[in-house]
Amino acid sequence: MSDVRPQLPQAGPHPHPSPPRGEATPEPNALFVYGTLLFPEVLHALIGRKPESVMASAPGWRAAVLYGRPYPGLVPADGAVTGRLLMGLEPEEWRVLDAFEGEEYEPRRIELADGRPGWVYVWLDPESVATEDWSAEQFAARHLADYVDNCAAWRD
Repeated sequence: MSDVRPQLPQAGPHPHPSPPRGEATPEPNALFVYGTLLFPEVLHALIGRKPESVMASAPGWRAAVLYGRPYPGLVPADGAVTGRLLMGLEPEEWRVLDAFEGEEYEPRRIELADGRPGWVYVWLDPESVATEDWSAEQFAARHLADYVDNCAAWRD
């Protein structure tokens, strides 16, 4: 089993960016998740709860298999990736998620298929991206239990 994340930083490398003032959206700081953060067990291990969420889709992206890792990376692509939009995250929860995702990911604002904005963690290393799409079902069957344990250990 691979480690949860290689060389995790102690503090978040990315301060969560603030949205522009006067933004016309009910949740300008929502986080679009497409991989391991789709699983309530992972969210509970990291932030102690499962935030309110709705189904969402992000056109122009895919959740790609990353060589040697159980988790995916979001990379530009034709088509769209389906995920969930997490709402109501607290500042401390953003700090935990930023630290967890680490410097391998960049928080970026994207437009979802329904026109809503959302923040997302985009994978930065194109050399580690496989041609296959990541499968939540395969992850759940092969890695979820150990991954949750590793997330809880990282959080402690």
